[in-house]
Amino acid sequence: MHVLLLGGTGSIGSAILKELITHGHRVTALARSDRSAAILSENRAIPLPGDLVCPVDWAHAAAEVDAVVHAAADFDTDMGAIDRAFLEAIVAAASGRRTPLRFLYTGGCWLFGETGQEIADETMPYDPLPSFSWMLENWDWLADAPCIAPILIHPAMVWDELGGVLHRYMEAAWNGRPIEIWGSPDVTWPLVHRRDLASAYRLALENAPAGETYCIAAETGVKTSTLADAVAERAGSKHPHSVLSVEQAVTQHGDWAAGPALVQRMSGEKIVRDLGWNPLIEDAAGLISGLNQGSPGFQ
Repeated sequence: MHVLLLGGTGSIGSAILKELITHGHRVTALARSDRSAAILSENRAIPLPGDLVCPVDWAHAAAEVDAVVHAAADFDTDMGAIDRAFLEAIVAAASGRRTPLRFLYTGGCWLFGETGQEIADETMPYDPLPSFSWMLENWDWLADAPCIAPILIHPAMVWDELGGVLHRYMEAAWNGRPIEIWGSPDVTWPLVHRRDLASAYRLALENAPAGETYCIAAETGVKTSTLADAVAERAGSKHPHSVLSVEQAVTQHGDWAAGPALVQRMSGEKIVRDLGWNPLIEDAAGLISGLNQGSPGFQ
């Protein structure tokens, strides 16, 4: 397929790019800067100059591709309005297609809210954090758009050896500071390694029926204290972890900080069963403990 990738230089998007190219897909990726374009070219993508906030400059590409993968986000802007604007521009460009444009839209585990001991899956009602409710509103709009074959992806908390969701923990431990846990040490995260997440996107792109939703979690739930222990052990840190209340985290970092303080569990059973997803990394804490010490990312 010829795929238009949004967010191709980000942590998730760069893994998706590599996965798609490796499996023979042609990828055009939005490039906001010359540096981004160079990175994309080095990774065998076709750079498309443009910025999410100005879709009129690049959305025409939707008429020329088989699919769009949306892996772009920015917590520091009015992402909801920006997101809706470029969705509308893409749908307008795709109008009149002979075949529907496959569109993989990214939601996330935070849209389920606090799950406690219950395991979220595709049948669970949404209870989004207020600052992310726009995702559901935009998804509902996209799902009803003409000439679109929509697929919704809900990643768990995404990590890798350089950090991802664990970046704060690694940075603190490596620099001799206590690891800061938000909410409480009993906060639980569903997890997926970014390479496994990328394979889930590819499988959904290639095989998912239009209108389907998939939760992507390799580990149903791991306590943040367990993850912090593993990072501290590997870094040789002797500092006890500190705990920041949800209110303090939001005050210091913004509304999005309520997300990592949620107690959540999530299942990836559906995509395993229906599309044959086979996550290769299912023990984040164990892998972190086994990595070589040598940098904040333990590379």
